[in-house]
Amino acid sequence: MGVKISGTFKGGLAMAMTHDMSKTALMTDPPLDNGGEGKSFSPTDLVATALGACMMSVMAIHARKERIDLKGMACSVEKHMSPDLPRRISGLDAVITMPKSLTPEQRKNLEHIGNTCPVIMSLHPEIKLIKSYNYEA
Repeated sequence: MGVKISGTFKGGLAMAMTHDMSKTALMTDPPLDNGGEGKSFSPTDLVATALGACMMSVMAIHARKERIDLKGMACSVEKHMSPDLPRRISGLDAVITMPKSLTPEQRKNLEHIGNTCPVIMSLHPEIKLIKSYNYEA
């Protein structure tokens, strides 16, 4: 069974999107440079958001199974848009901050898991993807 997301046009260029199962809602609005008001996530911002959340989620799933403490794990994702048309994401730079207490083996395993998350595996191959891991949390 698939996951259903419903959307409603709210005027201007804003959209209200709802995750049908949980009823969680979020708004989207295009950025200023694309005619929107930039008042919320743009649809392409959600791709960057999904990347960071997915990388951390799959690592957290593994960590829970292995009883690894990931307290302090965080992410930062920078999205780059192509300057030419059609508008599209040209690059995503993801930085994952992890606990410095992780062993070399844990780091290797977690990085592999993060680097093969479902969002990464779903991105178009022309998107330049830079992933890095810092161990300072």
